[in-house]
Amino acid sequence: MVTRTGTPLVELRDMSISFGGIKAVDHVTVDLYPGEVVGLLGHNGAGKSTLIKCLSGAYKADAGQILINGAEVDINNPRDARAQNIETIYQTLALADNLNAASNLFLGRELVGPGGFLDDSKMEAETRKIMARLNPNFRKFNVPVSALSGGQRQSVAIARAVYFNAKILIMDEPTAALGPQETQMVAELIQELKAQGLGIFLIEHDIHNVMKLCDRASVMKNGQLVGTVDVNQVTDEDILSMIILGKKPAKAA
Repeated sequence: MVTRTGTPLVELRDMSISFGGIKAVDHVTVDLYPGEVVGLLGHNGAGKSTLIKCLSGAYKADAGQILINGAEVDINNPRDARAQNIETIYQTLALADNLNAASNLFLGRELVGPGGFLDDSKMEAETRKIMARLNPNFRKFNVPVSALSGGQRQSVAIARAVYFNAKILIMDEPTAALGPQETQMVAELIQELKAQGLGIFLIEHDIHNVMKLCDRASVMKNGQLVGTVDVNQVTDEDILSMIILGKKPAKAA
């Protein structure tokens, strides 16, 4: 294993949550360092989404600790998560289709000018600035996001999170239903976010994406953590075996 030094950006320590007597997450510990992408894998119902929803504030864990930069925090709802600079980008992206990129970026957090009116030009200027940083090829600022491609829509959702100071990003299958070119665009966005020191939890089904985008992979099965491995020290088959058999490869143990 690669030795990581310093304090993790996030530690989910000994997390457990049950629904109707069934342990959806059973004493799971994972961590995430700045500038790192950790993939969360497992069959549907393995517990990966439930675990991450405890970090995003959608669920409150029954037991366990959440540490941000080494300090324990209490996350009871999505507002608490945002206060800790945690942003979630769901598969649905939660974009308003009839609005343009700037209106989506500032949705619910609009900039207002001195007269109390929306400052559209300031919001567009800020959107152009953040897009220049994340996706310099983005040009469609004045069309509804419904007219954008999947990768461009993903750019808008990511820009919104980054603009509002996300340090920890949760991405739920960001390349699902995207073509090869669009998938490459999202991969480049993720590399850019890593370079800026963000930590990313990536919920993913596609092992090839995990091998390409992630530094480490944490595999869950039946609510428990099978193990966490460095992706450059294992093969696709090793990870597949962790998902199916629930066993960590000997060389990564």
